[in-house]
Amino acid sequence: MAACVLRQGLFCTVGKYSKKHGIRIANVDFNSRHQANRGRAQCLSCCCVFNAVQQKRFMSSRNKPDGKFLETVGVFEATKQHGSYEIGQLFLHSVFGYRGIVLFPWHARLYDRDVIPTTTDSKSETSGNHASKEVKGQTHTYYQVLIDTRDCPHISQRSQTEAVTFLGNHDDSRALYAIPGLDYVSHEDILPYNSTDQMPIQHELFDRFLLYKPSKGPSFVPRDALRAWQEKNHQWLELSGVHRETTENIRVTVIPFHMGMREAQNSQVYWWRYSIRLENLGNEVVQLRERHWRIFSLSGTLETVRGRGVVGREPVLSKEQAAFQYSSHVSLQSPSGHMWGSYRLERPGGTFFDVRIPPFSLESKKDDTPNNFLPGPFTSLS
Repeated sequence: MAACVLRQGLFCTVGKYSKKHGIRIANVDFNSRHQANRGRAQCLSCCCVFNAVQQKRFMSSRNKPDGKFLETVGVFEATKQHGSYEIGQLFLHSVFGYRGIVLFPWHARLYDRDVIPTTTDSKSETSGNHASKEVKGQTHTYYQVLIDTRDCPHISQRSQTEAVTFLGNHDDSRALYAIPGLDYVSHEDILPYNSTDQMPIQHELFDRFLLYKPSKGPSFVPRDALRAWQEKNHQWLELSGVHRETTENIRVTVIPFHMGMREAQNSQVYWWRYSIRLENLGNEVVQLRERHWRIFSLSGTLETVRGRGVVGREPVLSKEQAAFQYSSHVSLQSPSGHMWGSYRLERPGGTFFDVRIPPFSLESKKDDTPNNFLPGPFTSLS
């Protein structure tokens, strides 16, 4: 299960366990909030099955001409039920299975529409064609992390390697840039481990941001460059709100990010990125077929967008691969607005049902000029 990996260096999705049998690996409790009916994990590339109770080391694989074999990369540590993980903490992503390292934490507001508010905290409002409730956000910890580039090509549940996108100081108003291999990870998705390897994560920013200190715990400490980058680009990196809602066992989580403003044809254009994760909390296999967005701008315009799938894909959500995540961008000729909508999913029998996308606000920030201090490598998305 969680202790082994065999997909060409990518860990099989972990956190797959039975609700009836709490599985522990080196004191790691896998009784998670969204996985169920999984007592063992099967490594899909070779069909080998490993019992999580018997495995205490976190394993990965390497390719050889005659096949694959496992190598030890670290040892699991106890998960933190309280407090935050420190900068330099190595971890395995409990949903997408990649290796990563924590750069720094963010304290976001989680607006969970699955939580029934009290009478005094709620009121009726309308978003699109369905009634919804106003919810009060609760503080929740997320982490800015580096993804191991060896694992990026094998994360099939993502539309692309996650990246931080920004506008940059450039005359081309249509140009977007990305720093690949950066992700935002919720506290409960962190499965911490330790390693004696001085280069446990392969990423071009690893050496620029982190320094190996074997006497410390974790063994990696932030360099001045990491602290300077966080301080100077805080507003472009920060996630302030996370929105979540579940419909018929399909949970949709949205995280919007403000990217800045550009002048275009004598008008101001404001840009946001939004990251969306869909999770199947049930046992039924479903496939996403259509998306339906409504985008409201403070200028008074309301745009409707319909289309097949998302980012050119129609992902299948099953017990084996219960989650899919992607990112996209939106621009408005106004400093604020709202988005909401729905996904249409298909069941095996050919019937369809709609899943709500929780409403979320698009808010700009005071300074709309990205800072010059941005580390490479950059990828142009223009």
